[in-house]
Amino acid sequence: MDSNRKTAIIVGVLFIIATVATIISGVFFESIYDPDYLTAVSANENQVLIGVLLMLTATASLVAIPIMLFPILKKHNESLALGYVGARIFEGFFFVVVAISLLSILSLSQEFVNAVAPVASYFQTSGTLLLAVFDWSSILLDFPFALSALILNYLYYKSKLIPRWLSVLGLIGGALMLATSPLHMFDLSPSLVYLAAPIGIQEMVLAAWLIVKGFNSSAIAS
Repeated sequence: MDSNRKTAIIVGVLFIIATVATIISGVFFESIYDPDYLTAVSANENQVLIGVLLMLTATASLVAIPIMLFPILKKHNESLALGYVGARIFEGFFFVVVAISLLSILSLSQEFVNAVAPVASYFQTSGTLLLAVFDWSSILLDFPFALSALILNYLYYKSKLIPRWLSVLGLIGGALMLATSPLHMFDLSPSLVYLAAPIGIQEMVLAAWLIVKGFNSSAIAS
């Protein structure tokens, strides 16, 4: 098995890990949405920690993807290949901020529960600020994610490393994600959440394609 085939398989697996870990991690964060989250988070400490570990796993995977792809993509457009690396690192930064905010909320919750006479206003204000960091970081990471999808699939389309129908689906999905992301900032897009589905489906189909078929060898050689 040549190095390009190995790269395709690794990248495909990394896409799956990043997506699955991100989705599953959300299940473990439900306690932060509890009206009494200052006590609920502490009571669900293990779940929150597992969720954070899953999020960090997703972060490592999504940052590793462009690093693995760079030697192949730079042959077709080195500037865009670097741009893809930068976009995914920026996305990873917001993932880390989300993880840190969750750990901070957990620490705050533990202090609240252990305090003999907790000052409710102090803990509620601190908790509100930390939840805001969590929410805004979760929203802002959509921008580099959508941008990275557009860059990657444009490179795929131009290079023909994968079938063009698959890269076109990625371009459409990335454009929809980028167009609707600003609406989240104004809380205007709950009903448009399904528009994020195309890029999610495309990434899983892409992952399966890379694992089973790999890259177009003639496109790599060109």
